Amino acid sequence: QVQLVESGGGLVQPGGSLRLSCAVSGIMISGYDMGWYRQAPGNQRVFVATITSGGRTNYAESVKGRFTISRDNAEKTVYLQMNGLKPEDTAVYYCKIEFSMVLRRPYWGQGTQVTVSS
Repeated sequence: QVQLVESGGGLVQPGGSLRLSCAVSGIMISGYDMGWYRQAPGNQRVFVATITSGGRTNYAESVKGRFTISRDNAEKTVYLQMNGLKPEDTAVYYCKIEFSMVLRRPYWGQGTQVTVSS
């Protein structure tokens, strides 16, 4: 059974940093694109960053230059380093195994809360 477990969220002041982790079990992640998404209260879940199986990254404009996605295939873990946090970054952050023809569906974690406030 494929499971994704996010961790590392919390309360941080504006300008601070957090590092989110997504630990995957039940599958090797090396062959799959991975992503981070977020959902603020009352809003839809939106794209934050992705990293392909080959290591190519893509970011939402709102986080470019502040967030960095990375992966450790051996540890089956994906990371999101978040620097220069702003109140508008407050959301539940979700990790995702992107849809693939092999898996035929995406997989989501349960999310971790990030709150940016003074």
